[in-house]
Amino acid sequence: MNGTQYLRPDRDGLARVVPLLGWLRHYDRRTLRHDLIAGLTVAVMLVPQSMAYAALAGMPPVAGLYASVVPLLVYALLGSSGSLAVGPVAITALMTGTALAPLADGDPARYAALAGLLALLVGAIQVLMGVLRLGALVNFMSHSVLSGFTSAAAIVIAASQVKDLFGLDAGRAETFPAIVASLWRSATTIHPLTVLVSLASVAGLLLARRHLPKLPGALLVVAGVTVASAAFSLGTHGVRILAEVPGGLPAPTVPALGGSDVTALLPSAVAIALVAYLEGIAVAKSLAARARQQVSPNQELAAVGSANVAAGLFQAFPVAGGFSRSAVNFSAGARTPLASVVTAVVVALTAVFLTPAFHHLPKAVLAAIVVVAVLGLVDRRAAVTAWRTRRSDGLTLVLTFVVTLLFGVEPGLAAGVTFALAIFLWRSARPHLAELGRVPGTQTYRNVTRYTGLVTDPQVAIVRVDGPLYFANAQFLADRLLGLAERRPELTALVLDASAIGDADVDGAHAVAELHERLTTRGVALHLATVRGPVRDLLARAGVWRTVHGAGRVHPDLTAALAAVDGRAEERLVDAAARPPSPQEVL
Repeated sequence: MNGTQYLRPDRDGLARVVPLLGWLRHYDRRTLRHDLIAGLTVAVMLVPQSMAYAALAGMPPVAGLYASVVPLLVYALLGSSGSLAVGPVAITALMTGTALAPLADGDPARYAALAGLLALLVGAIQVLMGVLRLGALVNFMSHSVLSGFTSAAAIVIAASQVKDLFGLDAGRAETFPAIVASLWRSATTIHPLTVLVSLASVAGLLLARRHLPKLPGALLVVAGVTVASAAFSLGTHGVRILAEVPGGLPAPTVPALGGSDVTALLPSAVAIALVAYLEGIAVAKSLAARARQQVSPNQELAAVGSANVAAGLFQAFPVAGGFSRSAVNFSAGARTPLASVVTAVVVALTAVFLTPAFHHLPKAVLAAIVVVAVLGLVDRRAAVTAWRTRRSDGLTLVLTFVVTLLFGVEPGLAAGVTFALAIFLWRSARPHLAELGRVPGTQTYRNVTRYTGLVTDPQVAIVRVDGPLYFANAQFLADRLLGLAERRPELTALVLDASAIGDADVDGAHAVAELHERLTTRGVALHLATVRGPVRDLLARAGVWRTVHGAGRVHPDLTAALAAVDGRAEERLVDAAARPPSPQEVL
């Protein structure tokens, strides 16, 4: 089964809800071999990563293994991506720890229960969005917001791991200034042997990434340092180790918490649900395009949401599709979500039989894995590109970055989205207007500020509006066009090129009527050209179309409009009821 076959058949009925039923009937031995190799490859990467991200979330390392078993099986059942590797990821782990720490009051049992409740809420929100087909809502989180948020979160994550890298007795903090202050206060508690372990771990991870990219660098470092730790009894020399790691897998349970906890966690759950979905769908679409597969955004919402519900029931924390593991999964040859099943089985066997092997693993190694993993999330190139392309986009990125860094992940995300939406509304409220002139010897019209040598008439202004005509910009457009008429007293006609107006509302219709009346009182005739069908229908329902059209001032294109202005096109002004509309009129 090749990539083009996956999920293309059987898209009706139950297979639409459970994609596994569609691709499983076309499964073959060759695809199984690819999925086995990919699943094993991701598993050896996921085991140490999941434990490290669990520690980042404030959970016991074994919770990372729990988050990498049943959630992966659920995603394999419902997911539409053949390459997406679901599991613990750095950003959502940080957001989880930030959300839970203020509510747990230092009680590990309550912390674990809150983590399960948070995962349930995240999953419920994502499933609901998928069922209601609201996947497009995440488009309101622009690339600039996501880039600024991710870069700042990566720095916060790296800073939060310094205490384990240096063996400091620092407390947990959620914002970058608070983390730095905590590290400064505990600087005298630095542990030299822990620093050596950290340096060796970071060096090993970086060397493996650069020179041995096909080998599981994190697993090799974990194994090597764990053996050295056991051989030299590093735990008895002040190096913090994991010590007792419980084995087995938990039974499903519903967190026994009250409504006040749900209310307290809901804002964080919404933020995590959106970020987790964005992170997953971005990599899923990218890999699907390369594999010529199809990914359904709303199905992904439901699938990842269901995986999070499973995480909440099995004493884990929120999961998402990870960039690095998904890329490894794809390059290792994954064809279907069965690769995730293989990964889950390997992690489950690790949780059941191999947890005693992690007894001597230094916590500094897990911190090193986190730091090396998030180094690539700081995207300096995106900041430079955004600033050069459009200053408002660059400002959005910088604002999101700074607020996330100084005040935390949720305020940063909220500030970025709010500012981006405000910029969007500000832009749409001031659409671009272009005065046009004719290219000599043609019937083509261009912007007079961008082209020279165009043919213009001082008594006729041709203006194109580039954007919708609605309540936020209707008065702005009317004022701009009236201002143009006031500045040019010789004007006798204003031709409005509506070819770029794809939508309008009742305020826009009223603005057209007002513009028509006020220009008429000044002796200026308003002509409309290339009015699109939906806009024309709205103007008709608002009672504006009949007024302008009845005056013979609606035309299929600019050539007809200018001919009418010159008095040479009476034969073109046929009542709409007497003939079908031209193609230009119904665009």
